[in-house]
Amino acid sequence: MLLLVAAFTWFAPLDYNALIRPDEGRYAEIPREMVATGDWNTPRLNGIKYFEKPALQYWATATAFTLFGEHNWTARLWSALTGFLGILLVYFTGMRLFGREAGLMAALVLGSSFLYVMLGHINILDMGVSFFMGLTLAAMLLAQRDGVSAQENRGWMYVCWAGMGLSMLSKGLIGVALPGAVLVLYTLIQRDWGLWKRLHLGIGMLIFLAIAAPWFITVSIDNPEFPWFFFVHEHFMRFLTTIHGRVHPWYTFIPVVMLGILPWLVPMFDSLWRSWKTDTPARGQFAPRRMLLIWIVFIFLFFSKSDSKLVPYILPIFPALALLIGDRLTRISGKTLFWQLIIMLSIALAAIVFAPLAVRAGSVSVPASLYANMVPWIQAAGASWLAGTLLALWFARREQVRAAVIALGLAGLLTGQLTFIGYDAIAPASSAYTIAQRIKPYLKPGVPFYSVGMYEQTLTPYIQRTVTLVAHTDEMAFGLQQEPWKWIPSVDTWKQIWLKQPYALAVITPPLYEQLAAEKLPMRVIARDTRRVVVTTP
Repeated sequence: MLLLVAAFTWFAPLDYNALIRPDEGRYAEIPREMVATGDWNTPRLNGIKYFEKPALQYWATATAFTLFGEHNWTARLWSALTGFLGILLVYFTGMRLFGREAGLMAALVLGSSFLYVMLGHINILDMGVSFFMGLTLAAMLLAQRDGVSAQENRGWMYVCWAGMGLSMLSKGLIGVALPGAVLVLYTLIQRDWGLWKRLHLGIGMLIFLAIAAPWFITVSIDNPEFPWFFFVHEHFMRFLTTIHGRVHPWYTFIPVVMLGILPWLVPMFDSLWRSWKTDTPARGQFAPRRMLLIWIVFIFLFFSKSDSKLVPYILPIFPALALLIGDRLTRISGKTLFWQLIIMLSIALAAIVFAPLAVRAGSVSVPASLYANMVPWIQAAGASWLAGTLLALWFARREQVRAAVIALGLAGLLTGQLTFIGYDAIAPASSAYTIAQRIKPYLKPGVPFYSVGMYEQTLTPYIQRTVTLVAHTDEMAFGLQQEPWKWIPSVDTWKQIWLKQPYALAVITPPLYEQLAAEKLPMRVIARDTRRVVVTTP
């Protein structure tokens, strides 16, 4: 029953929201172009070579588009599917390592953690790589646990190597480098050198290469410029320099994790504090809790040190956190759980009371009126947390720990979904869906469509065609260096072309439109919102 309720709640809202700029548009457009062109080897964004990420999620989404059509839900299906499979994986792993009850608790914790729920319903790459890195970790834990047979050890290690290969195909070298670093740290700290004899390195490397290598080889053959850009620019320069402009303070991920793990904030600190002492193995004996803790701490510090920080980067630590929390929840009394969860009353009440302050985030691009439409959803999400916490506290006082965790877990999942659905209130500014519907009657096959001084990521998936960039490169700069004929470098050059077109369309930023209108450039406005003005030739 829990599985059915969770599955329905998890997948039901996928089609509700319009695609959110910029990531959801980008990761829907690349697969759309794969289906349209038939080229599934070279990723292209707006028809331009795009080498920032590997191809696995593009292939998965392109397959969903091919089988079920191009919809919001098919664009998000891979994230949602891998997110839900991650919950089942945590249940299975926790059950095998710490007992069935711990597996259930861990699954409930992961499936209700605020950040995990939110990112499991957004079309980005981080949930996919998090799942496969989680599979790598889970298989390592299951392969090395005490009492496992040689045959089972070998089978799980093969799964571990396959997980690393799929992680590499999901988001690059972090899928290999981070698990490898955790393994090295664990063996150094525990002095468990015998573990390396049980890794099946030879066949394991063959499995890894068989999965990961073919695409990297073929895309490099078709595009000789790919290896330098992908491995050097997108990995080492991203980590070591500020080239991507995502510089944030070293402590950025502290509040991210604290908010993201809600409603399990205090149980998280309790489990982290006690996990190291819980495992006191003899030398050479495997300590799964310590490996989980090393995984969490190292990945957290790795991304905190990086000069490129985005909120979803920290997602791979959440399955490990859930396993430790789930294990700890099976060993505490209802009274202890009561005092650990009581803080959620104030957090839930704060969400309800202070939700109207969201309008202060209003700007020219996203008016306060749109945020006002989101306020009832935030309050509903807070009410879900509040009701779930009260019910959990009631069960905890009666020493019914399992019932308390189930109540708060389901409430946490509902809270995340209500927040996700509520974000659609600002869709007129955060997505090009509405404006795309207005301009579709003006689109004709073969008619030029220019994107002047901007590129709206969510427009091209909805109008199902590419646009010609004008005086704007953004993340397509490297691709345009390889194919410079695919864009117009200056607005002045474009104006001369525009004047000669019998019929054409253009999407322009509002400030640039006002400037062009002041210059008397012939244009007819057919659609407009706070971020975009769409015009045709008169």
